[in-house]
Amino acid sequence: MELHDVWFVLIAVLWTGYFFLEGFDFGVGVLTRLLARDRAEKRVLINTIGPVWDGNEVWLLTAGGATFAAFPEWYATLFSGFYLPLLVILLCLIVRGVAFEYRVKRAEESWQRNWETAIFWTSLIPALLWGVAFGNIVRGVKIDSDMEYVGTLWDLLNPYALLGGLVTLTLFTFHGTVFVGLKTVGDIRERARKLALQVGAVTAVLALLFLLWTQVESGDGKSLVAMVVAVAALVAALGAVKAGREGWGFALSGLTIVAAVAMLFLTLFPNVMPSSLDADWSLTVTNASSSPYTLKIMTWCAGIATPLVLLYQSWTYWVFRKRIGTQHIADVAH
Repeated sequence: MELHDVWFVLIAVLWTGYFFLEGFDFGVGVLTRLLARDRAEKRVLINTIGPVWDGNEVWLLTAGGATFAAFPEWYATLFSGFYLPLLVILLCLIVRGVAFEYRVKRAEESWQRNWETAIFWTSLIPALLWGVAFGNIVRGVKIDSDMEYVGTLWDLLNPYALLGGLVTLTLFTFHGTVFVGLKTVGDIRERARKLALQVGAVTAVLALLFLLWTQVESGDGKSLVAMVVAVAALVAALGAVKAGREGWGFALSGLTIVAAVAMLFLTLFPNVMPSSLDADWSLTVTNASSSPYTLKIMTWCAGIATPLVLLYQSWTYWVFRKRIGTQHIADVAH
């Protein structure tokens, strides 16, 4: 296996890790409007991800940096062609981070309510747009012979990509709902379990349609296996949630995300960004990659740094592993 193939796999792993972790993160943000009944419950939801949300975003930064270094042509075409949706995602992530920190800086109810509204929308919008973006990457976009995107914003809003956006939105919300059931106690835990069954049923229908569409258009034997794993894991997650086994439910909803993302990258390879105008103009792991020497240096750096990051993040989740409820929320202004 060549180094550019290795880095394609590593980038796929980074995006998978990001969607697994930031998926429930976004889902909890959406639930601040769908599940919480009062201010105390909103604080419970936000506190479940408070210690980890910023660490989850490290995976996005690493995936973007790795793409820039390993596949500069891919990075250039992607970020120029998808400029507006990626800018919206970036702005949402900035506002979302500020909202988490500034929400409790003042005691006025209107101040806190406005920041909580910001958390909801800046969680929902990226969850939707990431699916739209990856749907277009897999389906193919208008790339010319100079490796430049020549389409418009409206070309990105096609039915396949929009369906992909709905899948990521509902799947992340389901993942977040199961996470809330795993991390909370009391009434909010029971309501999270019931909501997870409802959201999971909608997710199953949308995900099956999207994955079947993907398989029919560009799938092979390997992607079919990944699709079967994703669908089976989602159904099993629903069964685990119904049985009150939130730990298994969370692991299986995470497996659904892992298998679904793996399927998308399996259908993509050896392309990194197919051209819908001419297959010969597609960006591939070969024509979009950096030099072998650059990839070699990156491999050594990743081999040293990645285990350290994984250990630290695992330790963070272990430290903040206990369940919380409204009884743990202090009755104070800040």
